[in-house]
Amino acid sequence: MLDLRSVSQNFDAVLARLRTRGSLDLGPFQALFGERRELYVSLEALQKKRNDANEQMKRLAREDPAALDGLRGELRQVSGDIKDKEARLKAVEAELEQILLMTPNVPHASVPVGSSEADNRVERTWGEKPVFLFQPKQHFELGDRLGLMDFERAAKVSGSRFVFLKGALARLERALVSFMLDAHAQKGYVEMLPPYLVNRTSMTGTGQLPKFEEDAFKTQTDPEWFLIPTAEVPVTSYHADEILDGASLPLKYCAFSPCFRAEAGAAGRDTRGMIRQHQFHKVELVQFVHPEGSLAALEQLTDDAADILRRLRLHHRVITLCTADMGFSSQITHDIEVWLPGQGAYREISSCSNFGDFQSRRAKVRFRPAPGEKPQLVHTLNGSGLAVGRTLIALLENYQREDGTVAVPEALRPYMGGQAEIRPA
Repeated sequence: MLDLRSVSQNFDAVLARLRTRGSLDLGPFQALFGERRELYVSLEALQKKRNDANEQMKRLAREDPAALDGLRGELRQVSGDIKDKEARLKAVEAELEQILLMTPNVPHASVPVGSSEADNRVERTWGEKPVFLFQPKQHFELGDRLGLMDFERAAKVSGSRFVFLKGALARLERALVSFMLDAHAQKGYVEMLPPYLVNRTSMTGTGQLPKFEEDAFKTQTDPEWFLIPTAEVPVTSYHADEILDGASLPLKYCAFSPCFRAEAGAAGRDTRGMIRQHQFHKVELVQFVHPEGSLAALEQLTDDAADILRRLRLHHRVITLCTADMGFSSQITHDIEVWLPGQGAYREISSCSNFGDFQSRRAKVRFRPAPGEKPQLVHTLNGSGLAVGRTLIALLENYQREDGTVAVPEALRPYMGGQAEIRPA
């Protein structure tokens, strides 16, 4: 959440930067901030008037006690006006707090201004697109040909946007999870296995609520729980309402979890295959860092995620999202897009973001720079390291062979019991 005081001090600049995010209705935001400013001016004048009257009463008490009655009436009126203005100010600031819960983060100055994903900036690429002597198939065609990916029975059991993986493909997904967690542990990330159900406070602290409640799955129980859309929610909330030791920063966590998303805004998109599902697996990277090092930490976190693709020898690129394409809570985001030859397109496989103090203000995560010093808000970062299902898709499409088999990358063979290829069931 944005800081009310900081926004008020830099209102025009904040407003201008927020407008670069696209079609935001900032009318109520502007009106309330205008009223807040006027209330502060009025209160300052009334408080001065009250102070002057108090001083005058002290003087009259010595010089002309008979004149005190009229001044007391005036002072009561001023005090009443102050009370009314303070009550309205409190109400206005409460309304502003609710609006700020629905207001996205301010894009960092380095983020390119744009109106769509076409304005995203390519930062770097790795590897070369594979060359096939045949027409490469898409992952769902390969899964069907292998007899190891069943959407039809998943639809019978659950509905659309679900899948059964079987045999070697189920094992490949499990192998990917272990491979990713081991790789990140080698880089100093502490592995966590988080809860998959969280409360409303945790969802609000990371920015999923109240803005995106329609995309969440929640229980009808008491207490109410939400199925996590990503491990970012429980892991970031792990330190909610805490003051961390500044000497312990950065704190780096990695966590495997299933992710549950209603995809309310994705009707008609990626209806075939595993690209966009209601349930999928992901390994998440989360960091709590000192504000001065958060931009450098984002570059390192992005590289940690991309390293999984390098080890798997998968061609990919890193892009910086433009202002209109960024997520709600982010102030700067690097997406990693892997090449899918079956689709003939790059597709997002990881989104790595620096949130600044946007999440930590909501979740109340602070650190004490040194003993005796005032606590400050940490900066939070997270990124997929990686989306497991999309990595499986990339492996199928990039390692497919004309005879219908799929090679297993060398890096994964120890996790597959030495298996070097996947053949039709």
